[in-house]
Amino acid sequence: MYGLKAKPILTEQLRPISHSAPQPTFNAATHLNFIPPANVLTLKDISLPEDVGISPLAVSEPFPLFSEEAIRIMRGEIFTNEVWENCLFSTEFAGCQLRGHCPKYAPFMYDAWKDPKTLSIISKITGVDLIPNMDYEIGNINISVRDGLEGATETAATQEAPPVTKWHYDSYPIVCVVMMSDASNMIGGETAVRTGSGEVLKVRGPQMGSAILLQGRYISHQALAALGGSERITMITSFRPRDPFVRDDSVLTSIRPISHHSELYYQWTKYRVEVMEERLRGMLKVLEEQHRADRPTDVKRIKEFLKEQEEWLAGTNQEII
Repeated sequence: MYGLKAKPILTEQLRPISHSAPQPTFNAATHLNFIPPANVLTLKDISLPEDVGISPLAVSEPFPLFSEEAIRIMRGEIFTNEVWENCLFSTEFAGCQLRGHCPKYAPFMYDAWKDPKTLSIISKITGVDLIPNMDYEIGNINISVRDGLEGATETAATQEAPPVTKWHYDSYPIVCVVMMSDASNMIGGETAVRTGSGEVLKVRGPQMGSAILLQGRYISHQALAALGGSERITMITSFRPRDPFVRDDSVLTSIRPISHHSELYYQWTKYRVEVMEERLRGMLKVLEEQHRADRPTDVKRIKEFLKEQEEWLAGTNQEII
């Protein structure tokens, strides 16, 4: 397993099992539990330039997204021997991560994030029509286990929760973080973001099935552990614009060390080539329409377009190491 340091010690309730019974299929009508976020902080609100990202959104308050039944099914998919044998990574950045299980080992989770209703919700909150960046980035799981904490105590309430991850920028424009643990007795578990003025802002941790949205590519952030609970399990899905002509600054910097390179580079190259293919088809249509209308060839625009594609290809190549 690429990037694996040592197999994490798990509590009894988190031990992988083998599944033989047929699993349910995702149904947006019953498995979504969406309530719009009470508040969304913009880039301007946290003292960052409004044009730094692809959306006005900086980070949202937690909002209900999936039902408890949906989370239970997803947990059942990831806590299997197959997933832990093939998708487990442990690095200095994060001690226990599960990646690459969608769609092979987690079809319900995969369908949940690809569902048009789910994508409509994410897109509406961010103000950009979004799709998952690649299959490899659907349902990434971060797991933090704390032994010996039966419940929140007065002492725990005065402690500072240690980070689950280090300060970092994500590789993709937008991330959605969903809580998969019972957070009713948790203290902490926030997502900390660094504002443009250098201050640290903590966005309260979501409850089970709830989510936060973050422009993680452009905002330095880290996940904080929770006190008063034995586990903190979060599911992260990364997004990019559906429109191939909308800015996309995706890179592989932070996820290259926690990925099987053969699969990662296949999916990365495929998505980048598909985007370029759509751009070329769009440009070809414009050229043909202008020619049929007997309009002069817009050489300046052609050269600008070709320069953009050169940069796109160079960026694609640069990330493959």
